[in-house]
Amino acid sequence: MSAQSSKATTILVAPAPHVVAKSTCRGTMLWVIGALMPVTAWAIWNMGSVAVALLAACIGSALATEGLWNRLARRPQTLLDGSALLTGLLLALALPPRTPWWIAVAGGIVAIALGKMIFGGLGWNLFNPALVGRAFISISWAGVLSEVSPYPGGWYSAIDVPGTADLDAISGATRLAIAAADRDAGGAYGFDLSGHYDALLFRNLEGCLGEVSAALLLLGGVALIIRGIIDWRIPAGYIGTVALLSWAFGSDPVFHVLAGGLMLGAFFMATDYVTSPMTPLGRFVFGVGCGVFNVVGRFFGPMPEATTFAILFMNGLVPLIDRGLRPRTFGWRRGDA
Repeated sequence: MSAQSSKATTILVAPAPHVVAKSTCRGTMLWVIGALMPVTAWAIWNMGSVAVALLAACIGSALATEGLWNRLARRPQTLLDGSALLTGLLLALALPPRTPWWIAVAGGIVAIALGKMIFGGLGWNLFNPALVGRAFISISWAGVLSEVSPYPGGWYSAIDVPGTADLDAISGATRLAIAAADRDAGGAYGFDLSGHYDALLFRNLEGCLGEVSAALLLLGGVALIIRGIIDWRIPAGYIGTVALLSWAFGSDPVFHVLAGGLMLGAFFMATDYVTSPMTPLGRFVFGVGCGVFNVVGRFFGPMPEATTFAILFMNGLVPLIDRGLRPRTFGWRRGDA
């Protein structure tokens, strides 16, 4: 055998899927960040300096943690790929505006260190890093996520949105927490909560930073779907399941779709390439699973918001979904190794 033919037999080709695309990791991250800019700008406009401080704490700690980890591990720096920036941004949008800076910093450190770098970096993590950081804060400082105190006098002009005119100086529970308290007191959990729709869609100051406008989150999510950045099956399965099950349990399906972190989670967190299934059917099943556990958590769990843990739980099932719903390989019989 000649040396040339010997070399030819040593060529190795990685198994499917073979992905060929013009988009880059950095380009994709920038598209997602851009889709989040409208809701981020609107949050800053309405909540002022506290929103800026929260964004700076989360993004700064995420970038610093990744940079320091790479330096200590003597790895090439990956800060320019945009993933750490996106993680910090998502974490900030998933926290109330008055979250203490040191809690936000702790969340950013945990999100990058335990949510991504400990697995080997971008592309190897099992769980969504931003949600790992939020889960850490939720477990360690549960009260921070259940109580809100809107910033009195943010950088906004007076906008007459029904149901929000008196919110600028209120400290209290989120809309989901109020609805859950009504449920725990024996109430109907409200089948008609339409009085909250306008605020949830356009100017909600009773919640996390990214909950300020469900309409802007929807706009950004649809833009990513049209661009082909995210697969429509995950948010469709997620949101559709939440709406259907909320209606089945006798509550307002529109309220449960708009309230809390559902829109942010469905469009910007559950759709993470690394932590979601690879096949189209698997993605839809993943979205449905997120919706099921979200509703179960909201209606029967101890906390009114369950988006974080619903997505994280389904992240853990992704390897099983990929294995169980992988496309059939021609030439092999079912059950063959």
